[in-house]
Formats: sequence, C-alpha cells, structure tokens
Amino acid sequence: MAVMVTGAVACSAPGGGGSGGGAADSVVIGVASEPDTLNPLLGYGKDGNSKIFDGLLARDADLKLRPALAKALPEVRDGGRSYTYTLREGVTFSDGEPLTAADVVFTYRTVLDEKTNNAARSELDAVKEVRADGDDKVVFTLKYPYAAFAGRTVLPIVPEHIAGKQDPNTGAFNTKPVGTGPYVLAGWSKGEKLTFKANPRYWGGAPKVKKFTMAIVEDDDVRATRLRSGDLDGAILPPNLAATFKDDADRRTYRATSYDYRTVTLPTAGKVTGDRAIRRALDAAVDREAMVDTILDGAGRPAYGPLPSDDPWFAKGIERDRDLDQAKRLLDQAGWKPGADGVRARNGTRAAFTLLYPSGDKVRQEHALAYASDAKKAGIDVQAESATWEVIEPRMKDTAVLAGFGSTGDPDFGLYTMLHSSLAGNGFNNMGRYDNPAVDRALDTGRRAQDPATRKAAYDRLQRALVEDPGYTFLTHIDHLYVLADRWDGLTTQVEPHEHGFASGPWWNIEDWQPTA
Repeated sequence: MAVMVTGAVACSAPGGGGSGGGAADSVVIGVASEPDTLNPLLGYGKDGNSKIFDGLLARDADLKLRPALAKALPEVRDGGRSYTYTLREGVTFSDGEPLTAADVVFTYRTVLDEKTNNAARSELDAVKEVRADGDDKVVFTLKYPYAAFAGRTVLPIVPEHIAGKQDPNTGAFNTKPVGTGPYVLAGWSKGEKLTFKANPRYWGGAPKVKKFTMAIVEDDDVRATRLRSGDLDGAILPPNLAATFKDDADRRTYRATSYDYRTVTLPTAGKVTGDRAIRRALDAAVDREAMVDTILDGAGRPAYGPLPSDDPWFAKGIERDRDLDQAKRLLDQAGWKPGADGVRARNGTRAAFTLLYPSGDKVRQEHALAYASDAKKAGIDVQAESATWEVIEPRMKDTAVLAGFGSTGDPDFGLYTMLHSSLAGNGFNNMGRYDNPAVDRALDTGRRAQDPATRKAAYDRLQRALVEDPGYTFLTHIDHLYVLADRWDGLTTQVEPHEHGFASGPWWNIEDWQPTA
C-alpha cells in the first residue's frame, strides 16, 4: 500500500521566472523528463491516468478497475472471447464534439495497425476484431481468452474526426492533443514545461485545480533547490534529497510503493554476459539489502525477480541472500579461473563487460557502481559507464544496461514484453534478447489461461526459471518519493509502475483535489 509521510516546510508562494503559481487553484510540479508524444496512438497514457484523455475503464486508488468512458464494467461472453462496453452518455471531447463508439474503434484499430509506431502493440495481441454496435456500444472479439483484457481498456480514446485525418506517426495530434479528460494542453515548451488547464466540458465535473504545470527539471539537485526556493509546489525526488525536507513545516512527503525495479540486462549476444555461469554468479554476488539501505535509504525492497515480494503473484521461496562463496563456486565449475589481477578468464576471454547507465540519473549510477563493486569480489570486471539514451539504445543489444521496468495491474503486463523471446530486440522490449522456452511457455499460459490457479502456477514456474537461468540481475524495487506543498486535500498515491511523473504520483487524481480550508 502507498504510505504518506508527513513533514513540513515554510511554503513560500512559488515564483521565480514565472514557473510558479501559489494560488490554491494552480499547481507547479517538477519532474525529471517529458514524453516524446502526447498521442495515445503511439503509446502515451496507455496504462491510464492521463489528464488529457480517458479510457473505457480507469483504476481507483486501490488499482481496481472502474468505469470511465464506459458506463459500467464490460459484459464478458463466449468464454472470455467477447467483451462489450456501453459508453457513458453525454461525453464530449474538449472541442465539443460527442464521443461515439466509432472513436473507440478508430483508436484500437489504429494502435493495432502495423504502420503505427506503437511499441506496445503486442499488449493487444489477443484482439481479433473491434467493432461498433450502434453509437454507444463497442464489441471486442478476442482470438483467445485473455484474463487480463479488461485492464488493457484503460487505453486513452482519441477523436477520429481529428486524429483520423492525420498520419498517426507524424501528425500535429502528437503535440496538440484533444481528449475527453479533465484537462487540456495549454502550452508545451519542449525541454522546459507543459501547462494544462481545466477542461470546462469534462464529464466528471469541473476540477478545483484550474491550472497545473509540469516543469521539466532533469537534475535531481536542481529540482530540490527549486522546490526549496518556492519556485515549485512539488517535485519527484530521490530518497536522499526527499529526506532533506523531513523537518520542514508546510510540505508533505508522499511515499508510494511500486512495481518499479532496477535491473541489469545481460545480453545473450555477449561472450561474457551471455554465459549462464556468469549470470548466476552475478545473481549470487549482488548485495541487494545493502543497495536498499545505502542507495535508497530504506525506501524500497530487494528485488528477487520482476515482481515485488509483497505481490500476490510473487513466487514464495525465491528470496535469496548474498552468497559470494556460491558465486565463486559457480565460476570455478564453469572454468572461469582467477587471473593475476583477480579478474577471471576462460579460454582467453576475460570475465569483463561494460555496464551503461543513463547520465544524470544518480540512483541508477549508484546501483551501477555498487553492482560493479559486488561483481569484482567474485572476479568479474564490470565497468560502469554513463551515456545518454541516444547512445545507449543502439548498443543495448550487446551491452549491459542498468534498466528500469515494472507494470501494475496484472503480471502479464510487465513480464511478457520483458521476457518473451518473440519480442527480443523489439525496441525496449526484451532488451537483453532473453530466450528461454520454459519461460515462453509460462508467459503464454499466464496470458491465455482463465483459471487463477493455473495462471499463478505458470508465473511461479517463470520466476523459478529466472533464478536458474537469469537473463537479468534484479537489484531493487524502489519506492517513489514526492514532496508537495501542503495546500490541498484529497491527495493520495497508488501502487505505481516504473513510468511515473506525468500520470503516476500524488497528482494521479489532481482533478479531485480540494483547496485546504
């Protein structure tokens, strides 16, 4: 569950350069990055909580599905192969045009079109057909029963009368979106900020927060400084910086548990990273508890796999302590012998590889350095190296990366794209090109089975297979920390995915905030 930690700071009215607000109906939030696009057809907001758009369904504070553009949860027929949604009456897009079933059909068909550059298309693999039944009903026919399908229908709906006249990959809709959500985009200064204003036509009622701005501040220290000066009302902060606000008076720190984890990809193409003994030794050598304590200041948990240990789908019994002796035995048995410099080698190949991490991300940098230090004690030379994502992306097929993943809602959502061999090298899906037939079978069973016990058994097998044949070294699950001025009521947090900032965070329900009396 998400936890709120209350502290304080003297809250000055945000100002300085015109970024801040200070009024009860205006909020300025500092985030680390901005989206490439605001077009759901290309993947924006696909997991819900977009402030510009709505899906057929949404998730509440406890992540339970609830109706949004649909007036009720879907009617499921034909053994889980047919889902029918009835649209809410009276919903209009922010330009005043009514929402119809044709808009829903257009959205899903465009996402499924191979010409559309949507890396998340595989998430809708089960969809055989989507059609309108009159103006207010939409029927999805699936190729096979997909237990988690309703959770996929939080996908934001776009207006066909606008987006349908443009190329989804290059059209103006990417930066000038029109939706049914509680806010509309008022301005976007690339690399600086995005400003949103309340949508007067919002079907859910007029938000009390009339304007909010997402200020793009990549550097953690700068975000903290701007928050402290009053230039920001709130910010995402790493644990060490969030802790500096604990004794301040009019701010609160919000702590959300998450599915967000840090992991090292171990590409199968590498002579060293592709070796199973190396992978297993790294898994045994890493000190996860120390990373949680020293890097995260306790704001997280050890990661024994892609699912957090308190998740109901977690395979009990795979928790494991650091075992440096086991790491050395595994390497000895596989023929990796220590050299004069302490680095192991086999048949002339040194047990050495580069580990890339995104520049400017201090939490990942510290994970990378700690990982390299742990690996060295087992005789593996890991060279941590910072780079921009533009540099990392073309190299990640054969170079290890300190990566972050994690999806909420259903285990299929995060595990399939990360591990299934059919998605190897598909953008950021299966970055390490992991290929394990037993894992593929478990993923397919988990996706297609309807019986919860059958699905649980499949995901248990998957997690145990990852221990024996790790394509990644899972390090930590991290808690997300936010510090905000204490001027509103109704702030809550959800259990969050890896992607956070514009959707996840205490502002996931900003349309429901009320000024403090």
